[in-house]
Amino acid sequence: QVQLVESGGGLVQAGGSLRLSCAASGSIFSRNPMGWYRQAPGKQRELVARITSGSTANYADSVKGRFTISRDNAMNTVYLQMNSLKPEDTAVYYCNADLYGIDLWGQGTQVTVSS
Repeated sequence: QVQLVESGGGLVQAGGSLRLSCAASGSIFSRNPMGWYRQAPGKQRELVARITSGSTANYADSVKGRFTISRDNAMNTVYLQMNSLKPEDTAVYYCNADLYGIDLWGQGTQVTVSS
């Protein structure tokens, strides 16, 4: 059974940085696109960044130039480096795996950016 476990969230001041990690169990990790989504209170879940099995990345316009997604296939882990954080980045961040059209989600990790 494949599972995703996020870590690295927390409270940070505006302008600060955090790095989120998502550890995947199961051998299929390296062959599947992975992504980070976020959901703020009262808002819909939105894509933050996505990375293909070949490490091609794309980002939401709101985080371009500030966030970087990467993956370590040997460690079955995907990362989200978040720099220059803003209060509007406050949300629960979820790791996602695209398992041949079926979405797998982690439990989420809270990121809170204070002004």
